[in-house]
Amino acid sequence: QVQLVESGGGLVQAGGSLRLSCAASGRRFSRYAMGWFRQAPGKEREFVAAISGSGLTTYYQDAVKGRFTIARDNAENTVYLQMNSLKPDDTAVYYCATGGSVSTTSRAYDYWGQGTQVTVSS
Repeated sequence: QVQLVESGGGLVQAGGSLRLSCAASGRRFSRYAMGWFRQAPGKEREFVAAISGSGLTTYYQDAVKGRFTIARDNAENTVYLQMNSLKPDDTAVYYCATGGSVSTTSRAYDYWGQGTQVTVSS
């Protein structure tokens, strides 16, 4: 079975930074794309960022472009989401996911982590 465990969430002031981590097990990590999604209160889950297995291809939601960076360390089976210049609108539960190809759609991902809460205060 595949297990994804997110960490690094918390409470931060607007303009601050957080780095989320997602540790994967149970799958050949370097073969699979990784994605980050988020779900804010009262809203549907939305795409945030994704990275291909090799790390050479990345996608970002327009709202986070230039502020967030996705990266992966295949030797450690871990994907990261560096979040800078955080805004209150970034407040959400952030989910890590893995799938067979890099995509901006949740349908492309077959395993999901439990989520980690990010709260940005004004």
